Amino acid sequence: MAKKKDAEKATQNDENSKQEKSENAEDEEPNFSDPEDYVDNISDEDLLGDILKTRPQETDGVESVIVVDGIPQITPDRFDKLRNVVSKIFSKVGEIVNECYPKTPEGNTKGYVFIEYANAAHAAEAVTLLNNHKLDRQHTFTVNLFTDFKKYEEIPDEWEPPAPQPYTDMGNLHYYLLEPDSYDQFSTVCNRGSTVQIWLNSAPEPQKLVEKERWTETFVKWSPLGTYFTTIHGAGVALWGGPDFTRKMRFAHQGVQFIDFSPSEKYVVTYSPTYEGQGEPKNLIIWDIRTGQEKRSFFLNSQMMWPFIRWSHDDKYFARSDEDMLSVYETPSFGLLNKKSFKIPGIRDFSWSPVDNILAYWMAEDKDVPARVTLIEIPSRNEIRSKNLFNVADCRMHWQKSGDYLCVKVDRYSKIRKDKNEIKYSGMYFNFEIFHMQEKQIPVDSVEVKESIHAFAWEPVGSKFAIIHGDQPNICVSFYGVKTGQTPALLKKLEKKCCNHLFWSPTGQYIVLADLRSSSGVLEFVDTNDFNVMTQQEHFQASDVEWDPTGRYVVTVCSFWKAKVDTGYSVWSFQGKILRRFNSGAFCQLLWRPRPPSLLSAKEQKEIKKNLKKYSAQFESKDRMRSSRASKELVEKRRKLFEEFNAYREKCREKWLEQKPRRLQLRNNVDTDEIENDTKNVDEEVIEFFIKEEQTIID
Repeated sequence: MAKKKDAEKATQNDENSKQEKSENAEDEEPNFSDPEDYVDNISDEDLLGDILKTRPQETDGVESVIVVDGIPQITPDRFDKLRNVVSKIFSKVGEIVNECYPKTPEGNTKGYVFIEYANAAHAAEAVTLLNNHKLDRQHTFTVNLFTDFKKYEEIPDEWEPPAPQPYTDMGNLHYYLLEPDSYDQFSTVCNRGSTVQIWLNSAPEPQKLVEKERWTETFVKWSPLGTYFTTIHGAGVALWGGPDFTRKMRFAHQGVQFIDFSPSEKYVVTYSPTYEGQGEPKNLIIWDIRTGQEKRSFFLNSQMMWPFIRWSHDDKYFARSDEDMLSVYETPSFGLLNKKSFKIPGIRDFSWSPVDNILAYWMAEDKDVPARVTLIEIPSRNEIRSKNLFNVADCRMHWQKSGDYLCVKVDRYSKIRKDKNEIKYSGMYFNFEIFHMQEKQIPVDSVEVKESIHAFAWEPVGSKFAIIHGDQPNICVSFYGVKTGQTPALLKKLEKKCCNHLFWSPTGQYIVLADLRSSSGVLEFVDTNDFNVMTQQEHFQASDVEWDPTGRYVVTVCSFWKAKVDTGYSVWSFQGKILRRFNSGAFCQLLWRPRPPSLLSAKEQKEIKKNLKKYSAQFESKDRMRSSRASKELVEKRRKLFEEFNAYREKCREKWLEQKPRRLQLRNNVDTDEIENDTKNVDEEVIEFFIKEEQTIID
């Protein structure tokens, strides 16, 4: 018994000692140190790559700081004067928060200054507008963002040529011009924008080429020459082309809402009203269509009129206006022309000639200085014509398509009254200043109209223009002709018309007078050779009118954005004859595919028109074949329907004969099928009705 008790005590003591060791081990801190021979081969970037990307940088918080080099190095006694001059120049861009002029121990400036703006947008704008600004003959400012230091530090010391990009075949982007019958294409947007279709305007019925769901998120657009079909998405813009409309290029621009092409389709401009990116602020980007590269970007305010930048006819230059400044840039360098902007106090609007590198702009009145319209030649910057205007409230510039004439519509006033920050005009009247661009010294003629103006439009091919003027119910349409060496002459005045829009045919001569603001949708088709109203039609709730590129057809659209019922489009001939109607629920948009300019010279086109009768015979025979083919197809379609009906009728007759014994059984062997055809067992009954009796006494 004693040995057994001693063994139990020894076992109990061992258990107690193990428990004490475990309790002591819990009280001690664990050791996580690596062994002495351990080698760590994992870098911080591999382990914490996502976190290290967001670590603060030295340049964080200084996006609104710019560095200006080229500051005069002056003594302390002239420092205040220099600071006032520099502050005055750079404060025009935005509010300056802080300035720092580094100085030598003697107090002299070192030739550069740090300027901090209230926000990064003003800093970026200062770099764009004031870089290479000439202070005097010896000092020119060089302006950079403070954040550019990091960008320049990352440039490698040795230049490495970029790797050649593999060539991608874009395919035949102009296949549609090889269409044998010269049918045009058009795009439609239906179902509140969810369905996009592309059609071939073939006869007798249009042929659907492509249909896609959710192809765009907002709207669609054709490029100016018809090469690309553009769709807009939240993440950017996509260009489509080729027979199958495959994607040719895409441009990433978050929140893009506006898009514009250069006339020759070399560049595309995208604009997003809200900028949410990081780094240098930019909401307007210019892209190279062929390479997809970003060529230039700007940060612009939305108070300007779209398009914010406007292109010359050959894509060599583009321009944008700012407060008291007009900036012209050249391509492909995308740098400021001659590194200097035009200082134009009071500039309101500008426009490029459609055929020459000539800029027209107008500047508003300023106290005793009259308003002025000026024409300047680019790149020489020579002023080739100017015209002073008085009592001007507003101006609108309208170039004729061939560039032979420029019309400046001038809104003038008799009295002006300033009420706090609001300016009110009274006694309004209007002038049309016509600049003869092809004549020596560019003479200017004036046409004065006392009534209010609702619309103005040049004839695309020709020298006529039309205006809608007057007040309800006496709305009139006047046509004027412009000739070399003569003042514009009134050709015809159509009185008491119901219209507010003018739509000229692309080939001239024909015009549609449309009422698109009211629900009536009145359309008048006019031949301006003799000013004969060919026909008057109506398209209820019409919102848009679109001529096809050839001038043969007119399409009127009732858009879902204007009306909720009876949406769709109607196709008319140029004479106003209805050809086709198409109704679709929630129809939104129709756009014709543009055609590039003809490769034929004006002389060759004139010769073709002169000898048109030679070609008309083959066109007429083609039309007859097409109509006979259409008639043949219609006859075959009707014959097929008739045969199907006869087959169904014979099938029903056989079934009716099979059921005849059963009918006789149910009707006591009385054949009721022939009762209606039995004329012998018919009782004829005549019933007379007394309707009314009248007596008239004649004296």
